[in-house]
Amino acid sequence: MLEQMLSQLKGLEKRLDEIQLTLLLSEEYDDSDCYLSIKPGAGGTESCDWASMLYRMYSRWIDRTGFKYEVIDLQDEDHGIKSVTLLVKGRHAYGYLKGEKGVHRLVRISPFDSNARRHTSFAAVDIVPVLPEDADVEIRDDDIKLDFFRSSGAGGQHVNKTSSAVRITHNPSGIVVTCQIERSQHQNREVALRMLKARLFAQQREATANKLKNIQGDQKGINFGSQIRSYVFCPYTLVKDLRTGESTSNVHEVMDGSLDKFVNAYLKWHASGEKPRNQGSDEEEEIDT
Repeated sequence: MLEQMLSQLKGLEKRLDEIQLTLLLSEEYDDSDCYLSIKPGAGGTESCDWASMLYRMYSRWIDRTGFKYEVIDLQDEDHGIKSVTLLVKGRHAYGYLKGEKGVHRLVRISPFDSNARRHTSFAAVDIVPVLPEDADVEIRDDDIKLDFFRSSGAGGQHVNKTSSAVRITHNPSGIVVTCQIERSQHQNREVALRMLKARLFAQQREATANKLKNIQGDQKGINFGSQIRSYVFCPYTLVKDLRTGESTSNVHEVMDGSLDKFVNAYLKWHASGEKPRNQGSDEEEEIDT
């Protein structure tokens, strides 16, 4: 009977953890779909390759969790990608992914360096919720610029032979969104406008939060700017979140989509008030060198 009770207890503990995480996803738009965008930083080929590695990592995590995704825009480079935007669909998609927003850093021996030197690359991940149709975000026609071009992705003869892809530039904010997955300009324009509204809304919320933070005073420690996580392949293997302190030495498993421990750690850290961690560990100093 004791063995049976212990086996049932493990299942109950797992279920309790799942319920606890669901309770943490109680903020506005946490239950919404979201847009996930990845852009490489400075560094040319190295950063473009790093962006493609992150794209692979997130797409595998999405498959593991049972969510669905559509590629809204993908701009290829010779050895990676210039940018990619995904529409992630599923209950609490934004809630689970919102903590991934920020700069991700890679440290490795570059496969593109004939001298086999260690390189550091950066890529930015942006997460914004998909807004409901009645969301109050005003976009004036005079404030946007429309560009039409041929799709660079798959989609059949019609997509590749007509200028159906749409790029919208919002002049006041400088935000640029692109969509090329639909067959017509009209459909791509509608999708791009929804993305623009979501990013403008996120920008407004961030501005309000920053204003409040300036009034209250910034209580967070100064770490590495907007960097949230380091992925180290050399001289040792380590993935470390610089906000929560969550880490693992199995960097290859993480790159295959095993992100749950980092996602869950962020949700708990965020719910506890984002208390700053003790800084100055040897591992972080070595990573930053």
